[in-house]
Amino acid sequence: MNLPFHTTNAPDAIGPYSQAVMTTGNMLFVSGQIPLVPATMQIVEGGVEEQTARAITNMLTIVEDAGFTKQTIAKVTIYIKNMDDFATINGIYADFMGEHRPARAVVEVARLPKDVLIELDCICAK
Repeated sequence: MNLPFHTTNAPDAIGPYSQAVMTTGNMLFVSGQIPLVPATMQIVEGGVEEQTARAITNMLTIVEDAGFTKQTIAKVTIYIKNMDDFATINGIYADFMGEHRPARAVVEVARLPKDVLIELDCICAK
């Protein structure tokens, strides 16, 4: 059985989907997180650094509020507007993840929701 998960500590879904879905097999699938500020549902002010930090924070908040930890993240996919931002994004991501190194893909895309610069999703497993 798949159970939708929602926390008020992260931005609400902006479409017909759940923030995350938890399976009875102890897995969590977190939907793409963009740099929305949960309290205002507005894009965080600033550039790629601020947007990256906010999007990662949103993702990790959902993970933790669902009862998982950063160490349970098995796979992350990062969608970015410009591959020239890769080094900056990678450095911020490394700071947030610490020693934990899940599988990961980074993909440059033509456009993201609300014209943000980054979106992340992840899969966790206990």
